[in-house]
Amino acid sequence: MEPFRLKKTSSEEEEDEEEEEGYIIPPKKISKLKMVPNLRRSNSGRSKNKRPQYACGSNEKENLSSWIPENIKKKECVYFVESSKTSDSGKVVCECGYTREQHLEEATKPQVFQGKEWDLKRHVQEMPTDAFGDIVFTGLGQKVGKYVRVSQDTPPGVIYHLMTQHWGLDVPNLLISVTGGAKNFNMKVRLKSIFRRGLVKVAQTTGAWIITGGSHTGVMKQVGEAVRDFSLSSSYKEGEVITIGIATWGTVHNRESLIYPTGGFPAEYILDEESQGNLSCLDNNHSHFILVDDGTHGRYGVEILLRTKLEKFISEQTKEKGGVAIKIPIVCVVLEGGPGTLDTIFNAMTNGTPCVIVEGSGRVADVIAQVANLPISEITISLIQKKLSSLFHETFETFTESKIVEWTKKIQDIVRKRQLLTIYREGKNGQQDVDVAILQALLKASRNHDHVGHENWDHQLKLAVAWNRVDIARSEIFTDERQWKPSDLHPMMAAALITNKPEFVKLFLENGVRLKEFVTWDTLIYLYENLAPSSLFHSKLQKVLMEEMERSAYSSLPKIQMHHVSQVLRELLGDFTQPLYPKPKHSERPRLSLAVPHIKLNVQGVSLRSLYKRSPGRVTFTMDPVRDLLIWAIVQNRKELAEIIWAQSQDCIAAALACSKILKELSKEEDDTDSSEEMLTLAEEYEHRHRAACYRKDEERAQKLLIRVSEAWGKTTCLQLALEAKDMKFVSHGGIQAFLTKVWWGQLCVDNGLWRVILCMLVFPLLYTGIISFREKRLQPVSCLARFRAFFTAPVVIFHLNILSYFTFLWLFAYVLMIDFQPTPSWREYVIYFWLFSLVCEETRQLFYDPDGFGLLKMASLYFNDFWNKLDVGAILIFIAGLTCRLIPATLYPGRIILSLDFIMFCLRLMHIFTVSKTLGPKIIIVKRMMKDVFFFLFLLAVWVVSFGVAKQAILIHNESRVDWIFRGVVYHSYLTIFGQIPTYIDGVNFNPEQCSPNGTDPYKPKCPESSEVSNQPVFPEWLTVILLCLYLLFTNILLLNLLIAMFNYTFQQVQEHTDQIWKFQRHDLIEEYHGRPPAPPPFILFNHLQLFVKRVILGKPAKRHKQLKKKLEKNEEAALLSWEIYLKENYLQSQQYQLKQRTDQKIEDMGNNVGQVWQSVLCLAPVTPHLWRGCVLCPRIDIMMDLLDLDHLKRMSSVEQRLGYLEEQVSLEAGVALTWIIRALRDNGFGSEEDVPVLGKSWKEYDPGDKPEDAEDLYHVNARHLLYPNSTVMRFPVPNEKVPWEQEFHIYDPPFYTAERKEKATSDPVGNSLESLSRINYNTMDGLINRQSFHGPYMVWWLGGKLGHQGDPGQASLLSYSWRRNQDGAICRKSIKKMLEILVVKHALSEHWALPGGSLEPGEMLPRKLKRILSQEFWQYFETLLKQGAEVYKGYVDDPRNTDNAWIETIAISVHFKDQNDLELKRLNSHLQVCDPEVSIRWQVVDKRIPLYANHKEILQKASALFGAYY
Repeated sequence: MEPFRLKKTSSEEEEDEEEEEGYIIPPKKISKLKMVPNLRRSNSGRSKNKRPQYACGSNEKENLSSWIPENIKKKECVYFVESSKTSDSGKVVCECGYTREQHLEEATKPQVFQGKEWDLKRHVQEMPTDAFGDIVFTGLGQKVGKYVRVSQDTPPGVIYHLMTQHWGLDVPNLLISVTGGAKNFNMKVRLKSIFRRGLVKVAQTTGAWIITGGSHTGVMKQVGEAVRDFSLSSSYKEGEVITIGIATWGTVHNRESLIYPTGGFPAEYILDEESQGNLSCLDNNHSHFILVDDGTHGRYGVEILLRTKLEKFISEQTKEKGGVAIKIPIVCVVLEGGPGTLDTIFNAMTNGTPCVIVEGSGRVADVIAQVANLPISEITISLIQKKLSSLFHETFETFTESKIVEWTKKIQDIVRKRQLLTIYREGKNGQQDVDVAILQALLKASRNHDHVGHENWDHQLKLAVAWNRVDIARSEIFTDERQWKPSDLHPMMAAALITNKPEFVKLFLENGVRLKEFVTWDTLIYLYENLAPSSLFHSKLQKVLMEEMERSAYSSLPKIQMHHVSQVLRELLGDFTQPLYPKPKHSERPRLSLAVPHIKLNVQGVSLRSLYKRSPGRVTFTMDPVRDLLIWAIVQNRKELAEIIWAQSQDCIAAALACSKILKELSKEEDDTDSSEEMLTLAEEYEHRHRAACYRKDEERAQKLLIRVSEAWGKTTCLQLALEAKDMKFVSHGGIQAFLTKVWWGQLCVDNGLWRVILCMLVFPLLYTGIISFREKRLQPVSCLARFRAFFTAPVVIFHLNILSYFTFLWLFAYVLMIDFQPTPSWREYVIYFWLFSLVCEETRQLFYDPDGFGLLKMASLYFNDFWNKLDVGAILIFIAGLTCRLIPATLYPGRIILSLDFIMFCLRLMHIFTVSKTLGPKIIIVKRMMKDVFFFLFLLAVWVVSFGVAKQAILIHNESRVDWIFRGVVYHSYLTIFGQIPTYIDGVNFNPEQCSPNGTDPYKPKCPESSEVSNQPVFPEWLTVILLCLYLLFTNILLLNLLIAMFNYTFQQVQEHTDQIWKFQRHDLIEEYHGRPPAPPPFILFNHLQLFVKRVILGKPAKRHKQLKKKLEKNEEAALLSWEIYLKENYLQSQQYQLKQRTDQKIEDMGNNVGQVWQSVLCLAPVTPHLWRGCVLCPRIDIMMDLLDLDHLKRMSSVEQRLGYLEEQVSLEAGVALTWIIRALRDNGFGSEEDVPVLGKSWKEYDPGDKPEDAEDLYHVNARHLLYPNSTVMRFPVPNEKVPWEQEFHIYDPPFYTAERKEKATSDPVGNSLESLSRINYNTMDGLINRQSFHGPYMVWWLGGKLGHQGDPGQASLLSYSWRRNQDGAICRKSIKKMLEILVVKHALSEHWALPGGSLEPGEMLPRKLKRILSQEFWQYFETLLKQGAEVYKGYVDDPRNTDNAWIETIAISVHFKDQNDLELKRLNSHLQVCDPEVSIRWQVVDKRIPLYANHKEILQKASALFGAYY
């Protein structure tokens, strides 16, 4: 088609090496894409975790003001040359477009450029930028954005550094480049709404950046309004949508207001569309602006090159978060658009960027959308012309014939890359929104781009996890096409856990991930190393590490180990639990030995794959992986994640109670009020999980669950966990109360009347009359001696015996104090001493009773945490003090006073006895709460009492020196005044001098008030004292006392609502106390103490807890019990889901009723007001109902239904293909016309075009018609498919003459297009060293319009090295019954395609140079022998980008097959494979049609597979 000569210079030898078969690399200026080496960094990097919502602080302003001018430049014209054009105001302007006043003074009279023509490259120079900072749009809200003016030559790395380090933007998970019409255009209201909602949704859910042109017009305005609508309807927690506008500085209206040499903080920008003229205003809904400057005014499109570079640079960066490391994907979204938009789409797809075209938006978007599903051969010039005429109404006349041809060629190339093209059609292809289309486009491009097979699926899963789009993962990744191994999902599982993506965790569990295999010691440590830094548990863990570092004198913090975690957990759970992760004796543990996919995952320098590498050691799994993950989630307050993991647990009741305890403890220390409330709410929710164990279904098993020792939770019980967590709702549950009642009655039947028990206590022989019934059959015989023991060891009997004993003690104590208190103690008093000694012994026993081995300190802490124990200790100590004084004759009376006060404390101890009563127990609780109210009330009262007392005393009395009378006057009299005892002398009316002492000398009389010495009448201001008294009584009697009553009332109501729960909770303490108490009451309890002393101290037998409160079950029994608990848990979860579903159904039903009522109203109003039909309230209600219906449908959707839907789509697809073929065949034979073709369903029109086979005529000369020559900016003349044959008339065909430089002059064609230079070539024969014979036979050479016809270069060779793909057992792998092959492929680092080893053959050589580069030199000769033995697979023409009209490439493909992995020749080949160039990689690849191979290597590979009958 076009002339093409090969000429090579020495300077381009290496470049040509890369141009050979499989290594054609597009030109890249690496220096412009990477970070600037001497980039000056500031120390003001904003935290990446916080997005800037407001203007910068003072320090940040200073840093930006110094950093930006040093690293970012603008462009200024330095040579004023008057232009023939004028400005809008009629002023003379320079060739750059600016007026003389807008130039620098030096630019108007430069000496260097005098007399020269104006040149953009020479006369525009870079200077430090003078426009940057914060931007506020005047009159359009207080939203603060960021802006900067940059030179068009600014390296993208500098801009990226500015955005991420100084503007504080998080590195995006996705880059969305929105392009399209720059002028306002009309879209359907529904499509506009769908586009806005979908675009913002994908940006918000994935953490994407949206890049647009930044102007307040066209598609940029649509994007801005979408972001605005989102910000108005979203909460703060949903985050900000980052919208970056990249515009041309010279086309921005009112840009003068943005110029601040030291930074505008903020710069106020006025959006004035009326006076903008040919310029454009910035869009006020964008968050960041990059204004690209080339030194000119009014030139549009300046930003395109820098925007392309920046997008390319960002897409090459790696985002590492939560264990997932991905290159930032980029997608182009197109709405409407003109010629520039078509170029943008073409360039984007040429660079491998997927594009989403929104059909229905107009112009270019609709042209591409309407032809996207057609075969390439049907996209003709006439069809494109027809589409342009219908969609470009006003501008169609400007399209020339050559322009239409160019558009046709570009559209054909765009449609040909179907894997990169996605057409969004409203309501089709299962796309409910644009966000789904965008993400599906990225995944579709990923399937056909860099990754193959297993790596392909892993890459897609990484993208889905990074975007947090589980819906995409379910529909696009976890399908029947791919069967995931659980071990393959382990890295992604860890990433989902760390980044708190519960839906992905649930998805992985549904797809086979077993927590027992996933959770190992190393994994668990890795998870704790990546705790959320903001969590309270993280700070507590760091504190533990700091303490260990200080103790051990480490230079740095030690690494986190599980015993550190255990230390913090024990603080939260309580010391009553054993350490969950004991400190190991040795630190070395075997590594994990699970297979891991070949994907690169990295966080904070720790590779996730390293957790899953093979190791000769054995894997160390944890005891209870579900528990470990549940704790990890709970300590970070991750509700959804913990709920999913809890559903996997076996010991679910204990797990729920432990979570409640942990959350309640964390909430006490949490400073953030919202987080604390969330923790308490979640703790309460886990407290309700006790409903998972239904007491009524099996009472015995439910009670076993309560007292079973749980090894997983520190050898504690559910009951103990509930009590420590103060889970009152759990303890007050009917089943637990029935269990406590059972313990309370011991071996007695609970239906025995209390009067029977008391009667048998007083007259124990009645036990053998049958008046008392027992639960155990062995105690039923009347003559059984065990009845006596069973009766008197029952807690209820012990309790009543102690009550009787205590009342006797108090009666005797009162008798001695009031009647029998002699100087010498009487026998009754000695009885009291003996009795008290028994009480002291019992309290000592309680203190040292440690059946669980907690230790003395823990037992002492537990003992003194009980209020009644404190009261007991206080009463005993006071009694000892009184007894000491009583035994000393000199202090006999003070001793009696102390003992009398002590009697009060012993009486108060009686209240503890009443806690067993359902009537009095709650009242005691109310009294205790009210005592706290009184305590705080006294502080308020003391202020008024003291203030009034001091003022009154100072006014009335002069210099009172007696302290006791000062106290009486200030406090005592003021306090009594509240209750009506008003002093008689306060108003002077009832003053009596005889009742007071004038000089204060009488110790029994107060000092007289200020009075006259003559008349002896009071002289103090009576009016003032009366006013003070009235105010005092007003505030104390009316205000404060009523406040106290209100506080009491509030406390009473608050406690009364939960009085039953509180009483039942505290009832346990009494039951547990008397359950472990010796049966004999004081003072006879000393005999039991003596027995315990002999048993524990002398015989050394350890204390044991009674099995009724804590019991360790046998393994078989425990397994059966846990199975029953799991069964109940599943029923509970199902009931919860059913209730949720019922609530949703109820909402739908209610909504339906409301819609029905509105519908009736509309029908009644319709005849009168027909205009209400469009604006009635019916529409939003129907939308809400449809959303609910969609939600319900998704909840009901199961995997089986999804598979059936998939099968249905496949059948429909195949039927559509067949039907289309029939219609086309009938039409080609004259039956019907194109207009009569019926519209097919979406199954054909909307199936994935990437899987569609191309028609035969499109398989040739595709790569040879690329619009750009390889490694060149020279464009080919566009040739659409229909104009490829030379026989087709193409009168406008005028290709450029292009010659590529080559090094070898001897093997190069003559340069030039003259007949004389070309006549020296000998065609169809050996022309010197060059073989000009074609494998296809002789070819014709002719001269067409001064250009040469056809010429060939058969000097190419490709090698196919095959072996059978085998599994670990050595068996040949199969797919679709056929055997699978492995092939040797090569790839260059900067190339996107793999290639078969081979390249150009030098004259006289057998091996191509490229093949020699991957083989050791000593193997060359032997390999030539292998090639001679190989089978020739293909010989002929190759569709290559270097082909032209008069030059093409032909190749020979030779297959060398190795039948067995043990083949000596294969082993020898592998041993001699070497890569001298680090940018070249070699590997054995499984043969698959989806391998991204260079040029037409796939066709060769397909022929070779057919030769061996292998899978392809």
